[in-house]
Amino acid sequence: MIKNILNLGDAALYCDFGQDVNKKTNSYVIKYFNKIRQLKIESINNITPSYNKLIISFDLKNIKYNELKNLIEKIEIDKEESFQKNTIEIPICCEEPYSLDFPRLEEKLKLSKEQILKKFFDKKYFCYMTGFIAGMPFLGDLEEDMKIERLETPRVKVPKGSIGITEQFANIYTFESPGGWNIIGNTPIEVFDNSKENEPNLINPGDTVIFKEITKDQYLNYE
Repeated sequence: MIKNILNLGDAALYCDFGQDVNKKTNSYVIKYFNKIRQLKIESINNITPSYNKLIISFDLKNIKYNELKNLIEKIEIDKEESFQKNTIEIPICCEEPYSLDFPRLEEKLKLSKEQILKKFFDKKYFCYMTGFIAGMPFLGDLEEDMKIERLETPRVKVPKGSIGITEQFANIYTFESPGGWNIIGNTPIEVFDNSKENEPNLINPGDTVIFKEITKDQYLNYE
């Protein structure tokens, strides 16, 4: 549940759900996110969920911070209530030239490429949030022996579709972007499509992601 509600600049507030980064805490963030969207408060411009925070931007001309805070505090959430979620399969090719960081991963994790791939593909991933770049999903949780720090020197350009791991998370680069995640492969599918105005994200907070390994030939001929 919400631990505290604080002012964030002139026209935003954030709901603090604590310091824990886990599915239980994040589920409350998503429940509040969904509930506030359902209320359709006209003065709210944007709602952004993260691991354990919910940022709400609002129009100062129509509502004040204390008014919005009071509205948020009155929202009741059923602890047992579930929220709609999808299971999404993401194809990924882990062959060269898409698997950029396996030498580093093998050295740092003390695991072979085959062991890394088995652990990666045996997992179901929970989407905590999207962000950093549009539609990029942050997917947890990796096992302890798969957790690894970011690259010492981030890349200037990470190819679109790259799938990386860092700390307890996996992510998917929805655009070519600078980045320091450890890249294990690439997906041929569009994870973010800005031509779909109502629902540009393929993966949303609360969804479950399953990765499916494909060959380079399957990647190049994927439809």
